[in-house]
Amino acid sequence: MIEEAESNLIKLFIGGREMKLFFLSDIHGSVYYAKKALDIFQKEGADYLILLGDQLYHGARNPLPREYNPKELAALLNQMKDKIIAIRGNCDSEVDEMVLVYPIMATYSNILYYNRRLFITHGHLYNENNLPELCKGDVFVYGHTHIPVAKKEGDIYIMNPGSITFPKEDSPNSYAILEDNLFKIKDLEGNIFKELLLE
Repeated sequence: MIEEAESNLIKLFIGGREMKLFFLSDIHGSVYYAKKALDIFQKEGADYLILLGDQLYHGARNPLPREYNPKELAALLNQMKDKIIAIRGNCDSEVDEMVLVYPIMATYSNILYYNRRLFITHGHLYNENNLPELCKGDVFVYGHTHIPVAKKEGDIYIMNPGSITFPKEDSPNSYAILEDNLFKIKDLEGNIFKELLLE
């Protein structure tokens, strides 16, 4: 049986206007990078903040990030509770959800975006080697690898915003925006690192 939290279906429109979505992954407890990301979220004028997992804990395989403070980070993110759509990463736990005032324990969520589905997940269960059942034109959005991805594979679009805190493979600290059918992965200065047009 699919848990109710895992079958969320969210339709994001305001008065016929498409919403601007902001994607962030793998904060790993860094208040320093979270503050930078939330400042950028405001400057971008985004409507929703999509958190792709690994929010409060640095993870046993990672070093302590800059300004590591899960308690302060939870308070910071809780201020944005009405704007956040979040899913669980492999470093997230039920204890984390006890200090956050928005749900984080869903393995995945679906967002309806015009005539397509955005399947959002962390990437440790569903990933490019284990895709869920998707329709032509759908978008698979994940984090976990800390490597930005923006590509089309067959009939499916695949997008990963990279990590705001621990980028890998010489990629920048990054986030992504979806607006007007265009994904843009940007560094902290707003420079476009990768982009993906949903045709």
